[in-house]
Amino acid sequence: MSSKSSARLAALTVAAVCTAASTVVLTSPAHADSVRIHDIQGDTRTSPYAGEQVTDVTGIVTGVRTYGSSRGFWIQDPAPDADPATSEGVFVFTGSAPQGVAVGDAVTVSGTVTEYVPGGTSSGNQSLTEITRAAFTVVSSGNAVPDATPITARSVPAAYTPVPDGSVDGLPLRPARYALDLYESLEGMNVRVSDTRVVGATDPYTELWVTVKPREHRNLRGGTVYGSYDSQNTGRLQIQSLGRAADFPDANVGDTLAGDTTGPLDYNQFGGYTLVASDLGTLESGDLRRETTRRQHRSELAIATYNVENLDPSDDTFAAHAAAIVDNLRSPDILSLEEIQDNNGATDDGTVAADRTLATLIDAIEAAGGPRYDWRAVDPADKEDGGQPGGNIRQAFLFNPARVSFTDRPGGDATTPTDVVKVRGQAALTHSPGRIDPASAAFEDSRKPLAGEFRFRGRTVVVIANHFASKGGDQSLTSRYQPPSRGSETQRHLQAAAVHDFTAKILKTQKNARVVALGDINDFEFSETTDILEGRGTLWSAIKSLPKWERYSYVYQGNSQVLDQILITPSIRRFSYDSVHINAEFHDQISDHDPQVLRFRP
Repeated sequence: MSSKSSARLAALTVAAVCTAASTVVLTSPAHADSVRIHDIQGDTRTSPYAGEQVTDVTGIVTGVRTYGSSRGFWIQDPAPDADPATSEGVFVFTGSAPQGVAVGDAVTVSGTVTEYVPGGTSSGNQSLTEITRAAFTVVSSGNAVPDATPITARSVPAAYTPVPDGSVDGLPLRPARYALDLYESLEGMNVRVSDTRVVGATDPYTELWVTVKPREHRNLRGGTVYGSYDSQNTGRLQIQSLGRAADFPDANVGDTLAGDTTGPLDYNQFGGYTLVASDLGTLESGDLRRETTRRQHRSELAIATYNVENLDPSDDTFAAHAAAIVDNLRSPDILSLEEIQDNNGATDDGTVAADRTLATLIDAIEAAGGPRYDWRAVDPADKEDGGQPGGNIRQAFLFNPARVSFTDRPGGDATTPTDVVKVRGQAALTHSPGRIDPASAAFEDSRKPLAGEFRFRGRTVVVIANHFASKGGDQSLTSRYQPPSRGSETQRHLQAAAVHDFTAKILKTQKNARVVALGDINDFEFSETTDILEGRGTLWSAIKSLPKWERYSYVYQGNSQVLDQILITPSIRRFSYDSVHINAEFHDQISDHDPQVLRFRP
């Protein structure tokens, strides 16, 4: 299991224990005992009745959730008011699986109105209006469920959200103007999307993402590109199922959920607004194929970066990774690997060596028809580089010794920094392989950059392999705070500055030095992190040579975006770049990242 999967599983466990604690109780004036659902929901994101007891709230049951940490049922008033800002649906939280209630039942509910925050109040997530500590009575059964409100390209506004530079909680909802306001105005209601394109593949938690705006920043493979902080892609919506996991389709990006997908609109920790489908459309394949890059010419040096997602000797993905490297990446001359784990993976016993992990991959590549790669890496200090506890992830170089040679300069270890000196008029590393500034606070509990010297056709190329700090802890695009906080950027900015300054030192020593800085940068090509890395002409992110619709290496919440980059110094003028889409768009991915390949003639 990856560190991402472990973190999510832990979060789900916490949510199951702390549901009642993760609430916001607001004070409000006294109200009459009997209210309608639209009165409870109000015309802002938080209920004017939060914290109060309500009695005999009437509605028709539109969905029953008997699993997970948030069990209960949705009810909807079949006689709506005339205000489009007030939702007519609400979730009734029962804690355990609700008994004696079914879709189509007319019920009366009494309980406490609560604003539940998925993930807890510190997450920045919006709150979900619920009736908790509920008692209910079934008045009749077999009633017609209120018609599902369609969510369409025409109904979803182009603007994403108001930007008050703070909380949006108290702002009046304007569903005709802002997409997030529209979704909030439908919270808890029975909704419908039709003939939607999949923009985020089915994940291990039986979720997928669709768009109701098929033309919104579409790329050539059916995804939706995230190209700036002001381009959130308003048509994206997460789809879950009220049925069994076995009934959920294995969808890839570019597939279609044909027909109607209908169910209550929920809000959760891991995707924001989510259609919990009682009726799911039929999956129609878009026939998405994994890409294959071209083979490098004899005079071209091919350098690739590939995050292999917590690879350790116990994994069953070595043959698949090897096939990807040989068949899809065409056996690049130099390969920077991220998330190579130590020899016993997540077992936390002080092991830091990764020679077995790398040897297993090298053997698999050779068995797949590839070259016999050699490798270089520096073992980290135990539990100092973040990632999955006990895994000790690090970057490593694979290289084809029939095409390139590695210049070994010993002395580099987990804590000894490499530096730059001049040797016969050229910039050289004091330790190769060596780590850049490993004692810096910039790399605390994070991977340290790995630098190495390579020779190709008589020319030296310095390669710096990176895996910057993750985006963990950042607020989501659907956050109650707009714009959302991206606190994780602080460390990446420091890391980018360190790699930029080291590259600048190389160029100061040798103006025409060829340096390639690459890896999982964990940030976008338009981000400040990338700006800092590039500096004033020191490096340039080569993914920006691609058309905008082709710039992505990762798919998150239906947004195809850049996390993996290859940056080059000005002396590398003529090159070709390829983002090789073999993982991120597929439900059966062997990693969540797509590899990147740069080819050039030194």
